Amino acid sequence: MKKKILFLIPNLAHGGAERVLVNAVNNLNPQKYDVTVQTLFDVGVNRQYLLPHVHYIPGYKRQPRGTTALMKIFPPRMLYKFWIKDEYDILISYLEGPTSRIIAGCPDCAKKRIAWFHIELNTPKQASVGFRSVAEAQKLYNSYDRLIAVADSVKQRLLLSMPLKTPISVLYNTNETETILEKAKKEPEDSAFFKEGFRVCSVAKLMQTKGFDRLLNVHKRLIDEGIKHTVYILGVGEEEENLRQKIKEYHAEDTFVLLGYKENPYQYVSRCDLYVCSSRREGFSTAVTEALIVGTPVVSTNCSGAKELLGENNEYGLVVENSEDGIYEGMKKMLSDPQMLIEYRRAAAERGKYFRKEKTIQALEDMLENL
Repeated sequence: MKKKILFLIPNLAHGGAERVLVNAVNNLNPQKYDVTVQTLFDVGVNRQYLLPHVHYIPGYKRQPRGTTALMKIFPPRMLYKFWIKDEYDILISYLEGPTSRIIAGCPDCAKKRIAWFHIELNTPKQASVGFRSVAEAQKLYNSYDRLIAVADSVKQRLLLSMPLKTPISVLYNTNETETILEKAKKEPEDSAFFKEGFRVCSVAKLMQTKGFDRLLNVHKRLIDEGIKHTVYILGVGEEEENLRQKIKEYHAEDTFVLLGYKENPYQYVSRCDLYVCSSRREGFSTAVTEALIVGTPVVSTNCSGAKELLGENNEYGLVVENSEDGIYEGMKKMLSDPQMLIEYRRAAAERGKYFRKEKTIQALEDMLENL
């Protein structure tokens, strides 16, 4: 008998967690698992990438503001009864917060429940987002059979913020390595991408936690020092207007370019001299992992998962202080030493092999079999 598994997530928008969920469910063995993905809100570009054998249950067509607060009014069991209409052997909340509260409301103790953590939660308040209180979050997470962290650093930060008794496993994200490498071969079409000097890129939602305001400030400092380079940002989000205003203020329209969302970011990332993760917070950066897969050197702030990706001693990329000065020092070091870029390009490609799809899917299936 196949195991029936439900993955519950708010939506399938253009974020890293949404993308790696699609990668994971598409590659789970369909002979062993009957997989369903359910969203609270039927929005997001990643819906189209679910393979036909994966069942999809869409949520509401719109995602209005205030829904997280609204759901706190109702107890978890009522939420579960409202959202979950079928029977499953394993129920998985694939993001922190509201979906974890919903799955915690399952009244059947025979069903296995899993909660996934994708970002570092540095305080009790952060660890209890989507719950009525820190006490409720701790109680409900302790009712789960297994918690999953995408990096060991995510696990350690969670335990510091909220002591939990439920076993916590670390499972790295699944990436479509062969597809990424194939897509990376395609030539970019944007004329704005072909400029003289070093090409630097970053891929993420345009939001405050991604630190693009810091990256822009660093870019201006380096340009003023005569280090010729262009930064390309691939993504959309609520910080776009603020960034555009600051770009105009710095007269950096030609050297700090917002390319928008790209269905195939790999054709850009693979042709850049450097990838920069300027994030204030991360979990286990999907975009950095993908940069390594295509062999692009990386500078990353010391946020969660960075040293697991790039090495404790910068073997596969530079991990810098999580500050504007840290980003500046790392970028300047790389862009001032072409030989270092060559060496890290080789090291990045080697590290990228560690995160091949077959390895991460096997680890996921082993966890599901040993619940």
